[in-house]
Amino acid sequence: MSEGLLDHATETIKVGSKSFAAAAKLFEPSVRRSVLMLYAWCRHCDDVVDGQELGSSTVAPSHHDAVRELATLREQTARAYAGDAMPDPAFAAFQEVALRHAIAPRFAFDHLAGFAMDVEGARYETIEDTLRYCYHVAGVVGLMMASIMGAKDPAVLDRACDLGLAFQLTNIARDIVDDARNGRCYLPAEWLREAGIPVEEVGLPRHRVPLAKVVARLVDYAEPYYDSAAIGIRALPLRSSWAIATARNVYRQIGIEVKGRGPRAWDERVGTSKAMKLWLLAKGGVSALGSRVGGMAPRPAHLWQRPGAAFEAHHHGSPAAAV
Repeated sequence: MSEGLLDHATETIKVGSKSFAAAAKLFEPSVRRSVLMLYAWCRHCDDVVDGQELGSSTVAPSHHDAVRELATLREQTARAYAGDAMPDPAFAAFQEVALRHAIAPRFAFDHLAGFAMDVEGARYETIEDTLRYCYHVAGVVGLMMASIMGAKDPAVLDRACDLGLAFQLTNIARDIVDDARNGRCYLPAEWLREAGIPVEEVGLPRHRVPLAKVVARLVDYAEPYYDSAAIGIRALPLRSSWAIATARNVYRQIGIEVKGRGPRAWDERVGTSKAMKLWLLAKGGVSALGSRVGGMAPRPAHLWQRPGAAFEAHHHGSPAAAV
């Protein structure tokens, strides 16, 4: 059963995220196992809510009850933390990871709250609203991944969250047109208004030129979060640092490609070539080694602050603060 869980998780990431799958190979084996299994759970929850399997629709929209599915996911997550038997491989994998690494339950439930935002049709008026969504669907995944790598210091967790935020801003930039087809838009409505693009028309070809300018702004907005994450890798074990630095480089490059293509960014899905991935992997290794020297500078005060961070910082090291 144990090896079956890893096989399931490995196949999930291979199909679901080629960018992260490449970086994940750099982790030390036991860390890689937990990282892959956490990813499998996150992907499973996303697919269940959307009525999909690895991104492909499996349920007719008329027969899909996302609210009920989300309630079931919350119940299964609570049962996993309670130590109940988990027949579903994604939840069996999550249970192993969550209990072994003492992943805070609030992180898992914060992640599910991100899917609820999609189910409820949340609207994003400001960039802060967009960042709040990014926190739930990706920033908190960074927190859980950092927990697997042994990070407990709130300052390090902040950097892990920043990387998740940056990843999701990049995803939003790359997937705008696909998201629009599904009736979703995560760009700040006020940015679109400034560009003269009605939210409901964001995916239409006639808006590509102004949309490219909005997306360039979004890609630039992600940069200080990528910078913050780069500083945080010094707190991780060397192989984890290399893997995370590589993942950071690959995702950041996708944003650079999207911005560089301008109005043609959505003619085909943007990715990175195998040669580019190898170059970014080598660059990640250099960054990981370089990060061993020096301390961690304070996180810039203007960056968006994740929920609960101030409380964690105040109580860090206190036995009463243990989750």
